[in-house]
Amino acid sequence: MNRFTRRIGAASARRPWVTMTAWAVALLFVLPLAGTVGGSFVDDLVAPGSQSERAMELLKKRFPEASGGSAMAVFAAPEGERLERHQPAIDAAVARIADVEHVATVTDPFTAGTVSSDGRIGFAEMTFDVPAMDVDPEQLEALADAIKPARGDGVAAELGGDAIFINAETETTGTEAGGLLAALVVLVVAFGTIVAALIPIALALVAVAAGLSGIVLLADTMDVSTAAPTIGAMIGLGVGIDYALFIVARYRENRAAGQDNPNALANAMGSSGAAVLFAGGTVVVAMAALALTGVGFLASIGLSTSLVVLFAVGTALTLLPALLSLLGERIDTGRLVGRRRRVKRAGRAKRAEDTAWWRFAHRVSGRPWPYLIVATVALLALAAPALRMETGFPDAGNDSTTTTHRRAYDLLAEGFGPGFNAPLLIVADLRSPGVDARAIPALSRRIAADPGIAMVGEPRTSPAGDIVVLPTLPTTAPADAETSETLQRVRDLVPDNVAVSGLTAMTEDLTQQLSDTLPVFISAILAASFLLLMLVFRSIAVPLKAAMVNLLSIGGAYGVVVAVFQWGWLKDLFGLENTFPIVSPLPTIFFAVLFGLSMDYEVFLLSRVREEYDATGDTVESVARGMAATGRVITSAALIMTVVFLGFVANPSPLTKMMGLGLATAIMLDATIVRMVIVPAAMALMGQANWWLPHWLGGRPPRIRVESADAPHEPAPVLTNTPGSS
Repeated sequence: MNRFTRRIGAASARRPWVTMTAWAVALLFVLPLAGTVGGSFVDDLVAPGSQSERAMELLKKRFPEASGGSAMAVFAAPEGERLERHQPAIDAAVARIADVEHVATVTDPFTAGTVSSDGRIGFAEMTFDVPAMDVDPEQLEALADAIKPARGDGVAAELGGDAIFINAETETTGTEAGGLLAALVVLVVAFGTIVAALIPIALALVAVAAGLSGIVLLADTMDVSTAAPTIGAMIGLGVGIDYALFIVARYRENRAAGQDNPNALANAMGSSGAAVLFAGGTVVVAMAALALTGVGFLASIGLSTSLVVLFAVGTALTLLPALLSLLGERIDTGRLVGRRRRVKRAGRAKRAEDTAWWRFAHRVSGRPWPYLIVATVALLALAAPALRMETGFPDAGNDSTTTTHRRAYDLLAEGFGPGFNAPLLIVADLRSPGVDARAIPALSRRIAADPGIAMVGEPRTSPAGDIVVLPTLPTTAPADAETSETLQRVRDLVPDNVAVSGLTAMTEDLTQQLSDTLPVFISAILAASFLLLMLVFRSIAVPLKAAMVNLLSIGGAYGVVVAVFQWGWLKDLFGLENTFPIVSPLPTIFFAVLFGLSMDYEVFLLSRVREEYDATGDTVESVARGMAATGRVITSAALIMTVVFLGFVANPSPLTKMMGLGLATAIMLDATIVRMVIVPAAMALMGQANWWLPHWLGGRPPRIRVESADAPHEPAPVLTNTPGSS
C-alpha cells in the first residue's frame, strides 16, 4: 500500500498543474450539474416489513385517496378573542390553499367544526395527492404565502402536520464557519506558519464541495435523507483537514531531517499517505455498513458520507502533493512573529527522548496497571448513563419555537390536547380473514375504550368497499413513552387483517427495527475492522485491543449525550429548551462514524509504533517513540475535529446537535485517555504479544503495509517551534 500511495503522490507532484487543473475542471463540471439535475432530499422513515409499511402499501394500491400526505393550517385569534371575528381573512387563506399544487382537499374550520371549545384556535386540514414525503419545498413556500391574509388580520397562522414536519428544511446558524476558523487557529499554532495551516483547510473545502455535489446527484437516483448533507459535511470537514494535516506534518518532519523536497514528499506519501488511504477506507467501510440495517434513509446517509470521505482521501493523495511540490520552500511562508523552525538533531539538540510525549509514555509504561485501571474506570463512569438510554424519534415539539411547525404543534396541543399531534391510522383489509364491514363499529368502540385513546373518528371506506380506515387520536404526545404503550395495546387487540400506521406508528416501528439490527451491525463492523487491522499489523492482539478501547470511547460519548439531551444536564449551555429521547438512528450512525474515525488515530499511531518496533525490537521504547513522533499531530488533529464538530451543536436539528456533541466528546476521549494512557499501558503489559500472529496464519493473509518501507529508517528528529527566536 505504501508503494501505491508513493507512486500516486509522485505522479501528482511531477505534473502539479495538470493535477490541479483536473480537480478544477471536475469541480466546475459537478457543481453546476448538481444544481441543474440534482435531486431533492427526503426522509424515508419506513421500516421494511413492518406493520406500518404493510398498511401504507395497502392504501397506496387500493385506497390511494387515504394514502396521500396531510397537513394543517392552524389559526389562533389573539387572547380574549374568538376566531370567528376573523372569518373573512381565514376564508381567504383557505381559498388560496386550495389553489396550491398537489393540494387535493382543504376543509374550512368553521364548517368542519375544527375549532377549539374556547373558540380561539382552529385548523384547516388539507390532503395532498402525493405521499407526505413527496411534498417538495416549493409547495411548502406556496402554502406559507397562502396563509398570509390571516396574518395580516392579526391572526397567528402556522403550518403543521406530518407533511410539513417531515419536509421542513433545517436552518443553519453559521457556527459551522466558526468551527472552521477555530480549526485554522489550531493549525497555525501547530505548524507555526500561515501557508502550512491554510492547506488542510483548503483541501477539506474542496473535498466537501465535491462530496456535497455528489450527494445532490445521488439524490436524483435514490431517496437520500435530509440529514445526509449535514452529516457528510461534518465528517468531510473533520477527516479532510486531518488527512492533509498528517501528510503535511510528516512532509515537514522529513524536510527538517535533511531530506530534499522531492524525497521528503515521496516518503511522506509512502508512510502517512498509506495511513490516510487505510484510515479513509476504514471510515468508508464503517459508513457503508449502515446499509446492513435495511433502513433506506440510513443507507443513504452511509453512502453519502462515504462519498465525501472518498473525496477527502482523493484530495489528500493527489491534490495535496501537487500543491506541496509547487510551494516547495514557500510552505513555511507566513511564519508567526517570534517563532522559527529549529531542527533538533541527535548529539547537539533535543531528541525524541527529551519530549514530554516520550517521558509520559515511559511513565505510563512503568506503572501500567494503575494508569489502565483509572483510565478504564473513568471511561466506564462516563458511559454509565448510556445504560438508561431511551430512544425515539423527535417530533415537531422538539424543534425550535422559531419554526412554523413547532408553533403549530403547540397551538394544536393547547386547543385540542397533546395527542392531536400523534394521529394513528387503523387500516382494515376486508379481503382478508378477520374483521368484516359489519364488525367495524364494534372494533371502533373497542379501540376507543382503551385508556390511551382520546377519540376514534368516522370510518372512511375505499370506493371498492374493501378497505376501511379509522382515524384515531391518542391522549399523549408523539414522543411520549405512553404513546408507544398505547400503540402496542391497540395492535394487540385488533384482528390479523387490521394494521396500525401513521407517522407515529412508522417511527415506532423504525425505532424497533434499529434496536433489533444494532447488534448485527456492531458485530459486522467489529469483524471487518479486526480483519483489516490484522492484515496491516500482522497481529491478533492489536485489533482486539483497538476494538475494546474504541468501544470504551464510544460508550463514553453515548453516556455524555444521554446525560445532556435525555437527562438535561447542562442543557442551557447547549441551548436546549427541553429534554427529549435520543434520536433512534443516532446510536447506529454514531457507532459507524466513531468507529471509523477512532481507527484513524489508531492507524496513525500504531503505524509509527510499528516502524520504531521494526527498527528496535523494543515494545515499550517503540510506543514511546511513536507517541513522541505523532503526539502533537494527533492532538492537533483531535482539537480540529472537536471544534469542527462542536460547530454543529448550535444546529436546530436534534439529530445534528447530538451528533456534534457526541462526536466531539468521543474524539477528545480517544485522543487523550485512550491514545495517551490506555494504549501505552496495554501495550506495555502485553509486551511481545502485541505482535503475535499464529503460525498457521502467518503465510495466509495478504500483507498490507502502511508504514514506510522505501526510505532507510532513522530516528526522526523532532521539529519544534520556540518563542523568542529569530
